[in-house]
Amino acid sequence: MKTRTLVFVYGTLKRGCSNQAYLAGQEFVGEACTPPGFQLYELNGYPGMIAEDTPTAQGVSGEIWSVDAPALLQLDQLEGLAEGLYRRQRVPLLPPFHDHSVEAYLYARTVADRPKIGSTWKE
Repeated sequence: MKTRTLVFVYGTLKRGCSNQAYLAGQEFVGEACTPPGFQLYELNGYPGMIAEDTPTAQGVSGEIWSVDAPALLQLDQLEGLAEGLYRRQRVPLLPPFHDHSVEAYLYARTVADRPKIGSTWKE
């Protein structure tokens, strides 16, 4: 049995966006949202999600994908984990996915002077 990981994507990896090809052959599970406490920032043509405990951090909308190990490795490379651009970690989601173990890529660098996007990334 092959190991699969549930990944929450919120930007260029979503269906119809520029990097969606990285998820070719993987399984779309559904649309989902984080609870309040997460925020998107504009990072030169792509978004970065951070955990932020402020009244404006209303949560982030995105998609859940079930990915196999080779696809997860490609996503880790795309997201620059080795360079410290993003980090992959478990994030909470609202129902009906609140009881699933889902990982997301959180931006790992400063967002000072970066504009907030809101809860939804549109390419």
